[in-house]
Amino acid sequence: MTLSAARGHLPLIFIPQGLYSTQAIHIRYMKKVFLVLTIFATATAASASVSLDSCRNMAVRNNKTIRMAEENLRGAGYYKEAARAAYLPGIDFTGTYIYNQHEIKLLGEDAKLPTMSFDPATQSFNYNILKGPDGTPIKDPATGSYIPTEVAVIPKEAMTYDTRNVFAGALTLTQPVFMGGQIKALNEIAGYGELLARATRNSLTQNVVYAVDEAYWLVVSLKEKKLLAESFVKLVDTLRYDVQAMLDEGVATRSDVLTVEVKLNEAKIALTKVNNGLTLSRMALAQLCGLPVNTQMMLEDEELKSAGVIEADGSENLEDVYSRRQDLEMIRQSINMLKGRERLAMGQMLPKIALVGAYSFSNPNVIDGFEKKFGGGFSVGATLTVPIWHWGGDYKRYKAAKAQTAAQRLLLEDTEEKVSLQVSQARFSFDEAKKTYAMTVTNMEKADENLRQADLGFKEGVLTTNDVIGAQTAWLQANSEKIDAEISIRLCKTYLSKVLGNLNY
Repeated sequence: MTLSAARGHLPLIFIPQGLYSTQAIHIRYMKKVFLVLTIFATATAASASVSLDSCRNMAVRNNKTIRMAEENLRGAGYYKEAARAAYLPGIDFTGTYIYNQHEIKLLGEDAKLPTMSFDPATQSFNYNILKGPDGTPIKDPATGSYIPTEVAVIPKEAMTYDTRNVFAGALTLTQPVFMGGQIKALNEIAGYGELLARATRNSLTQNVVYAVDEAYWLVVSLKEKKLLAESFVKLVDTLRYDVQAMLDEGVATRSDVLTVEVKLNEAKIALTKVNNGLTLSRMALAQLCGLPVNTQMMLEDEELKSAGVIEADGSENLEDVYSRRQDLEMIRQSINMLKGRERLAMGQMLPKIALVGAYSFSNPNVIDGFEKKFGGGFSVGATLTVPIWHWGGDYKRYKAAKAQTAAQRLLLEDTEEKVSLQVSQARFSFDEAKKTYAMTVTNMEKADENLRQADLGFKEGVLTTNDVIGAQTAWLQANSEKIDAEISIRLCKTYLSKVLGNLNY
């Protein structure tokens, strides 16, 4: 049972309704309830065993790097939706207020305009100007212009407009018709960006899962080596007891006792190191799982089972591997995004057409004369933008985007070659780990028999203390190598799954 499962099976405690009558009684009761829950949760957690799958689940759920990748993936989805909105018409409102220091005065003083009268004789209009006795028009000596006999007066105030406080606004609708393919390119880039974010999240998840597996099996390995070290201490201590008894009987020397005691101290030191390493490895595993480092977790696989039947799964066809590998998927989506950048750069060199509609208003307005009130009207039209000459800047940006795409394609080819080598190495390491495990099993059987023969020979007096210590050391090494081989075969299987792209979680 996992820690999360254990915590999910706490006993239900029903609080009688009458206890809510006073706050003090309620607080005392809740303290007792909390104490009961704490004791139960502690006892349950202490006896629970955590599986490898539970550790993976906790690590994936609590890892901040993966959570950041999840947020990036969510953001990429929003970018995709925003890019899709570019196909739709945009509606904008603009409001403006302006304060002007002066009014607009079209006249500096009253204007006097000459008038005209209709002459029936000539059937035309003639200016009303002053004429002499002979009928000749008289000019003003000062200005040299004709002197009117009648004038029309335009007062200065009539041509003065109060524009000190101006309010204006416009509601505009813009519908893209053809933007040089840039809107489509933006949508494709946003879609590939979401796929890139998802591949990044998956790749990070695989890395975290593999790190958890390493930490998990390290704890299991050190737990096994702790038991082995304890057994070795007992084994050497038993030998020390036998040699001490033989010394008391005069059939052994003080040197034999000291030799065994030195070996016993070495065994105890090794046991201390293993205990410290086990404590630290448990803390590292808890940290990877997102738990406090002092969390005590009993692992489901602490009683290490035989690794001889473990087999790798998944196809090793390179094309299938390439399609499953998330790091390659990241590069492929980067190539697609760079292709979109090429189309964006190309769109800069193409014409752009859009429809525009607007309702504009202002106060004051001049729709029907100058009026100090809001007035406005609709307008519709189309805009056409045709790039003509930009000194090759847009074309150079297009060529730069193509060069980046070509570089990313080469990176993909190079990475695929490395993945091919990685798959071969991982398969070789897995097969080698299985062979090594089989040999360590044989070596351990021989070490057990060698230790048994050494004990018999020592008791019969045909072997020395050093012979027994040597057999014990060989037994310790054989068992330690078997533990390492058992852990190695599991880690090699996990790594092979990661390399083949099958380590999905």
